[in-house]
Amino acid sequence: MENFTPVSALIGGGLIGLASGMYLLLNGRIAGISGIVGGLLMRSGSGSAMFERLAFIIGLIAGPLLLLIASPVKATSIVTSPMPIIIIGGLLVGFGTTLGSGCTSGHGICGLSRFSVRSLVATLSFMAAGFITVFVTRHLIGGL
Repeated sequence: MENFTPVSALIGGGLIGLASGMYLLLNGRIAGISGIVGGLLMRSGSGSAMFERLAFIIGLIAGPLLLLIASPVKATSIVTSPMPIIIIGGLLVGFGTTLGSGCTSGHGICGLSRFSVRSLVATLSFMAAGFITVFVTRHLIGGL
């Protein structure tokens, strides 16, 4: 609880909800990152859909970078895990999003807000997997 920041978490969550709601209302699409990235990599859709996906991904990357530049508080070390662990984790997340037909943003934000039972099961599954992973790596293996 040393990094408990309820105000910024509430504001961030509200902005994510607002952005995903606007994306659905204005574009008729779910703001699921794995679907957006997958469509971009597979080059599926029209030119305007590809531009929209690319702009979405650029915004996801540019937003935190701009905050990092503009923020008076500089993070000294945000990521403390070794690079091989990060790469393996990223590959496992990619496999999981393919297996679960969606990612945390698609199921956890957009799916739950639409009362999707499938998204509820998926969200409970990946949350449970996350809890177990943290417990095993931090308490049983010894903090990778």
